[in-house]
Amino acid sequence: MDVVDKATRSRMMAAITGKNTQPELALRRFLHALGYRFRLHRKDLPGKPDIVMPKLRTCIFVHGCFWHRHVGCQYATTPKTRSEFWAAKFSRNVERDLENVQALEATGWTVMVVWECEIKQGGGRLSDLHEALQVKALSAASVRPRCR
Repeated sequence: MDVVDKATRSRMMAAITGKNTQPELALRRFLHALGYRFRLHRKDLPGKPDIVMPKLRTCIFVHGCFWHRHVGCQYATTPKTRSEFWAAKFSRNVERDLENVQALEATGWTVMVVWECEIKQGGGRLSDLHEALQVKALSAASVRPRCR
């Protein structure tokens, strides 16, 4: 049984968007403050990655723990009603995520996934992401020919 009426639940679910979520905006602010420049939601790439860094050939997906089933996360709860529907939906989301990552990697992109809870907690995981991007930037700079 739901704690809100049907109309309220419908309105709440309709308000959920796939772009420009709070965790995504927070990560974009973090990256921009570090000097990284990027493109958003490139439609020509599988899965329309949330953040694309063409110079580093890197795509970043910002996954919500609930929708993308972050294993072991407190936010990855399963609704008690219509459990078969939700199981199928979550399963397909995870499957699609894997397909998108494989398709991107097959075309030479590096794919990083940042989870909603990692952004909320800040600190460690974002530092790891920054370090990985620095390594990627250094290797990209050493491969790219210099213009004279």
